[in-house]
Amino acid sequence: MPSTFKRINNWLHLWLGLASGIVVFIVAITGALYVFHQEIEDSLQPWRFVEAQDQAFAPPSQLIDTARFYIPYIEPTGLTYEDKEGAAAVGFIYNDEGRIAFEVVYMNPYTARFIKKEEPMGKGRFNFFHFIEDGHRDLWLPDYIGRKIIGISTLIFLIILISGLIMWWPKKWNKQQLKRSLTLKRNNNRKRLILDLHNVLGFYILLFGCVFAITGLVWSFNWFGDAFYYITSGGEQKAEHEHPHSDINMAHLAETDSIPAIDRAFYLTLAQEKDPKRIYMSPTLKEKDESIEVVVGLIKGKYYKHNEYFYDQYTLKPIRVKGDRYNESDFADKLEKMNYDIHTGAILGLPGKILAFLISLIIASLPITGFILWWNRR
Repeated sequence: MPSTFKRINNWLHLWLGLASGIVVFIVAITGALYVFHQEIEDSLQPWRFVEAQDQAFAPPSQLIDTARFYIPYIEPTGLTYEDKEGAAAVGFIYNDEGRIAFEVVYMNPYTARFIKKEEPMGKGRFNFFHFIEDGHRDLWLPDYIGRKIIGISTLIFLIILISGLIMWWPKKWNKQQLKRSLTLKRNNNRKRLILDLHNVLGFYILLFGCVFAITGLVWSFNWFGDAFYYITSGGEQKAEHEHPHSDINMAHLAETDSIPAIDRAFYLTLAQEKDPKRIYMSPTLKEKDESIEVVVGLIKGKYYKHNEYFYDQYTLKPIRVKGDRYNESDFADKLEKMNYDIHTGAILGLPGKILAFLISLIIASLPITGFILWWNRR
């Protein structure tokens, strides 16, 4: 007879799996479908690219003015320059009946000429990958409900992985037992094949599944993110992110400046970054003491390696904050920046994305094979 510990472990594995199976399946299958969204959208949306030119980019204020002409009823929330062959984009994010919606205006970064306006999803436009992303993040439910369900289910999935490893663990570590535990026996009957698909494939993706779960939980729960930072930093508390402030006593300087502050901040940043792969800016400042932020991506197709620049909006004086330069960041801060790229597999480039795609498909199969095993045993 199995020990009390193993009986409890088996019971938890079964009923936690049944309780969270549908959510785990949806999150995994949508994750697999979303992995190559960038490559597919690049091939299907030619308006996101322009012919490279040997000249400087148009200033941010000019791009913002063009975008506001086409979307005058919402304040812009983001401005992005891609590399020399990428179109510039100004985004408008807003609340649409409890859900986050956004519109984008694409422009030529050299001339600020209009290329295309993307309508918001649900109002004349359906974007497959936005639909998939919504399912992956909040199960197509209101944000505050769906994310909690996914967060709890992801935490349960992490527990299931650990309990599954305990169930898989061979009683004797010999060659015969290891072969039985690590190989699929295709010549056996259907029920045995289902068992092997669940146990063997589950073991092989165990480590990667834990990585996906942990990186997802960092976003789902603040307490988990803080605890993970505490462990990876060697016992340091995660500092609260505080946007640096401008000196409002110098506000009178802005009245006499003929060049918009956002343009000056843009050119000051370019003077320090010789080969940026992506530049992101906040086009509007909501508070009088808010600073101008410029984020520079240093690797094409990856987000983790970036530098952040902050400027006083009145004096354009640079403001430094902890972790604003990637190479100067501590290990825990670097790991936090890598979280998205690790979660999507992009940290390893195309091979990492292929691996993430295959692992996500296997994770999606585990609730199905687990349910079939339970149903057969009834």
